[in-house]
Amino acid sequence: MRAFVEVNLKAISNNIKLVKSKVQAEVLAVVKADAYGHGLVPVAKCAVDAGATWLGVALLEEAFLLREAGIKAPIVSWLTPPSSDFKRALELDIDLAIPSLKHLELIVTAGKAVGKKPRVHIEVDTGMSRGGLLGEWSEFLIAATRAEIDVVGFWSHFARADEPDEIANQNQLNDFEKKLAQLIEVGITPKYVHLANSAATLTNLSSHKNIIRLGIAMYGLSPDVKTMGSSQDLELEPAMTLKAEIQLVKRVPAGSPVGYGGTQITSSDTKLAIITMGYSDGIPRNTTSAAGVYAAGRRAPIIGRVSMDQFVVDLGAESNAVSGEVVEVFGPLGYSIDDWAAASGTINYEIVTRIASRVPRIYA
Repeated sequence: MRAFVEVNLKAISNNIKLVKSKVQAEVLAVVKADAYGHGLVPVAKCAVDAGATWLGVALLEEAFLLREAGIKAPIVSWLTPPSSDFKRALELDIDLAIPSLKHLELIVTAGKAVGKKPRVHIEVDTGMSRGGLLGEWSEFLIAATRAEIDVVGFWSHFARADEPDEIANQNQLNDFEKKLAQLIEVGITPKYVHLANSAATLTNLSSHKNIIRLGIAMYGLSPDVKTMGSSQDLELEPAMTLKAEIQLVKRVPAGSPVGYGGTQITSSDTKLAIITMGYSDGIPRNTTSAAGVYAAGRRAPIIGRVSMDQFVVDLGAESNAVSGEVVEVFGPLGYSIDDWAAASGTINYEIVTRIASRVPRIYA
């Protein structure tokens, strides 16, 4: 097989159970972005089996796929542009986030059309300037009291929870609680209140409320290695391993330019391997030699630019790696997901979510 992802569902299950053992709140498993690249339906089923009582997605298309797969757990979808199929969402018992007055109007209209009272989670902007009600909040409070909706939840999102000592976190929490009190004052008391993401779940007990949203930590990765420590520090087990096949191995002399632009030149006689993945598979084009593959018992760093369908690694002159050998791109033996993130100037979230759908997922 040219390239494939191994997904360790037991690791995901163990990560959920670990977090559940440390919190009092219900767990909402975040499976957006194809479960962070791990596979939407298999991971969602695993999460529910491990004790998650809610599933969270960004897009309604993701929620529809979960229902089509027979998953009956409560699902909330929170990134729903006005053109979304709200009628179908309500027919499939999917909870909807309301980030604006326009969304309130559209969702209420959809509810009347299908004869169901929409289950909604009111989203407020508490300092991220992204999703959620802000300038419309006062007007929304009035409109919500008149709307035919079932306010199941009230929520917001931290901007800097992965910086546990940042004062902005307390400011957001204060604003969140203030707006919740205002909602209750007008006669609307949501059953569920959620603010904590993975980072806040692991570091900020006061933000937990009665649901925590478990995203990156569920997949065994640290929200921020620099500020919160590694997966190992947090007792989490990464669930994704990426492997690929060696296309060919060749000996090259010292002074050989490698790849487009000849951006790197071999410093000595060596063996190079062509790995059958490239940026069309999700390998970042700008990855440096701080990442590579684990081949024949040792790390082999990238040399030269990543191409569309392939990249080159320096095996070293004495390597026993051969054409057709399957090597680990990232995983437990050689380079980690965090190594790849650092080598390409990004975060571990992006590394796992960008692996293309043409790369098969294999579950264990």
